Amino acid sequence: MEVLKFGGTSVGSAERMKAVAKLINYPGKKIVVLSAMSGTTDHLVKITQALLKKENNNAAQLIADLEPRYRKTVQELYATEEYKKKGNELITEHFNFLLSFTQDMFTPNEEKTILAEGELMSTALVQFYMEENKVPSVLLPALNFMRIDKEGEPDLAYIEEHLKKELAKYPHTELFITQGYICRNPFGQVDNLKRGGSDYTASLIGAAIYSTEVQIWTDIDGMHNNDPRYVPKTYPIAELSFDEAAELAYFGAKILHPACILPAQKRHIPVRLLNTMQPEAKGTLISDSSQGHDIKAVAAKDNITVIKIKSARMLMAYGFLRSVFEVFERYKTPIDMITTSEVAVSLTIDTTDHIKQIVEELENFGTVDVEPNQTIICIVGDFLAEKHGYSVKIFDAMKDIPIRMISYGGSKNNISVLISGDHKKAALLALNEGVFMKNAVKN
Repeated sequence: MEVLKFGGTSVGSAERMKAVAKLINYPGKKIVVLSAMSGTTDHLVKITQALLKKENNNAAQLIADLEPRYRKTVQELYATEEYKKKGNELITEHFNFLLSFTQDMFTPNEEKTILAEGELMSTALVQFYMEENKVPSVLLPALNFMRIDKEGEPDLAYIEEHLKKELAKYPHTELFITQGYICRNPFGQVDNLKRGGSDYTASLIGAAIYSTEVQIWTDIDGMHNNDPRYVPKTYPIAELSFDEAAELAYFGAKILHPACILPAQKRHIPVRLLNTMQPEAKGTLISDSSQGHDIKAVAAKDNITVIKIKSARMLMAYGFLRSVFEVFERYKTPIDMITTSEVAVSLTIDTTDHIKQIVEELENFGTVDVEPNQTIICIVGDFLAEKHGYSVKIFDAMKDIPIRMISYGGSKNNISVLISGDHKKAALLALNEGVFMKNAVKN
């Protein structure tokens, strides 16, 4: 069985939904994971924010502003009056549900319930379209099998057990449609896998059923060798290893949710990145194998904050770094990069939710400096330790870019450098010219 995930732009209009319906209508068992229509989740966030501020009239207006888009989609999606009626009844039901939150006391616990509405509507609309066109399919409610644990992490054992029970109800069905992103928490409340979570859903489902392949369909033809928003003439990478793809996803390649690689990797399930706008394109295949020992791609991670702790207590001491790391552990703040000297340690974080408390605790160890607006440039490939020349090629290309930190040797797939966010575009262009263009000339 295959798993196919389609993002928000892929189901962002009636036209795009029809295109998805064509792509999934082929023989063979498959589970199709759908996001909300593009822009919907952002709009739902605004509604919840208004409700939390007790601005119920504003929330009601925001709900009213969103509804016409769905009415238009229904009108354009279905050919028969029967299904136009069914579609409109569905929209009425969901928007009345949203409006009900403006009539009563709203609590933060209900926020995730509102955010789930986008996926619930998009999947139901596509399922109706399949029915109208006499394509046998079943809508599987993700809330019946997707669950996170008390730490907010997916409970794969639960997902596997309950998804198999759902599938067993329909032994002769080949096409299943379900929601990405949404789930329940251990208390049975509606929750989610955070932004980009539909990719994660697809990978978890793939792992749960030991799928033959997980396909992530977006509006880009695979993972590119550089950021096409800043660099002209980038190209999709044909093949990547799981480790290479994970590094790129974590350090800024927006096409893929960073967490979605691990479940597939654990069960050796290939992940293929494809383009709904150009379905004939080969895209990118991510698997256990790596093709060639060289630099494959570059990605950039923005909004990085550098924290430097300087203390004479570090000199000839043991246990100092452990104490520093424990501060970040207490506030559940991941560290991306770290460099040390005899009396100082510099590290980077990408979330500043608890920066004030972290700095206050770190000041117990020494002088603390904080510098925001930094960018990590991640250069990914298969860097064999015994092969020379990678670092020379990279740092020669970046000779005019001021570099704050370097991480090299922690992984055979990643060389990372920290620069000011102001130099991001220049760095990406320099690496493109100094690494990929020179490789193209040699080849």
